[in-house]
Amino acid sequence: MKICLIGPTYPFRGGISHYMTLLYRCLKQQHEVYFLAFKRQYPSWLFPGVTDKDFSLLQIREEGVEYLIDSLNPFTWFKVFLQIKRRKPVMVIIPWWVAFWTPQFWTIATLVKAYTQARILFICHNVMEHEYRGVKKLCTQIVLKKGDHFIVHSGEDYENLKKLVTHADIKPSVMPIFNIFHYEHISKQHARKQLNLEGNTILFFGFVRPYKGLKYLIEAMPIILQDLQVSLLIAGEFWEKEEDYWEQIQTLGIQEKIKIVNKYIPNEEVEQYFAASDLVVLPYVSATGSAVVQTAFGCHKPVVSTNVGSLSEIITHEKTGYLIPPGNPQAIASAIISFYKNGKEEEFVSNIMLEHNKFSWESMVASIEGFLR
Repeated sequence: MKICLIGPTYPFRGGISHYMTLLYRCLKQQHEVYFLAFKRQYPSWLFPGVTDKDFSLLQIREEGVEYLIDSLNPFTWFKVFLQIKRRKPVMVIIPWWVAFWTPQFWTIATLVKAYTQARILFICHNVMEHEYRGVKKLCTQIVLKKGDHFIVHSGEDYENLKKLVTHADIKPSVMPIFNIFHYEHISKQHARKQLNLEGNTILFFGFVRPYKGLKYLIEAMPIILQDLQVSLLIAGEFWEKEEDYWEQIQTLGIQEKIKIVNKYIPNEEVEQYFAASDLVVLPYVSATGSAVVQTAFGCHKPVVSTNVGSLSEIITHEKTGYLIPPGNPQAIASAIISFYKNGKEEEFVSNIMLEHNKFSWESMVASIEGFLR
């Protein structure tokens, strides 16, 4: 069957770009797929990080991508529609995660609905984006009402979508594992030597934003250090002031046990950070899902995560990690201490490997094919 993908891929960075690239890779094994991708994503003045471009030496990319969509040029949105009209796919797949894409996706979807027979499938990574406010709800609603089918990765997104689009044909599907970074099989000892780390190490990975709850993990460190020696490795680009976190760290007197790498981690270095750690910690205050969990599982690493969004649907408590309440440093500390004191690493890693098929990209493709039937 003929399918059109719309969205980001290399040279843009981040989880959505990786997700769309891997989906394209898997879909085209069974179907005729063409990918109409972004040639400009966000204007530089709007993007909160250093850049939205991926300068990794290890490029996660696929051949055959057509770079057409300029977020600021409506002519390119119309050009995408003309390509869809000419090629006559049975389905157009569009990711949804932030309201910035309202004019672009609304225009394309409206024209596709009016002038073609193609069905529109929205893959909703966030129905309601982080730091969700006022007009964004209306923007989300007017775009998603153009959809015929929807895939969500969490029960929370399922309920949110039902409220916005009452007619929605929704299929829940777990987010597949990002196993693209676990390719060199670096030893823990070698990774720690490269990063100048020693002994027990826990990892916080990804962009640092308020909803990620990093301050609660830092607050938990003195409690943990009363029972065992452990270092916290924080790896990711700060989208808020790094100085505020260092002030908290110094006030708690734990600067010797914290290592911060404030940058976007390029693809070729990702495995090194996960390999160096025993445990990945997600102290999120809110979330619908997280590619960090799927990257951790792809690298065979257990997790401690707050019980928010879809994370409880991905993590099996006391089998592949621990689920704890959000905003609770004591709960974070207790889970981490339990992991080390009870020697859970080998058991949890074995369980993660047993569950790999549950998070396969083939299962995701099967969900899409279910709509096509």
